[in-house]
Amino acid sequence: MFFQEVTPDTSGYMIAGYAIAFIVMAIYVASIYLRNRNLNRDMSMLEELYKPAPVEVRQPKKSPAKSTGNKSAKPVTKKSRKK
Repeated sequence: MFFQEVTPDTSGYMIAGYAIAFIVMAIYVASIYLRNRNLNRDMSMLEELYKPAPVEVRQPKKSPAKSTGNKSAKPVTKKSRKK
């Protein structure tokens, strides 16, 4: 009498639980994939931004001829010309 009750059929709840669990895991895996793809895209963009600029080879400017006279002489400036 005590053990003669029929066990309720809960297989529908089990299938629904597994379906929800797999959907949540699939969304999580897709989220990780998208984050990884965006991270790689950002890394490549940052590497491109931080590339050293191409170095231009410039010819040195010719300096004006230096006088070989008195080395203690002051250079001529606009103020000294007016005096």
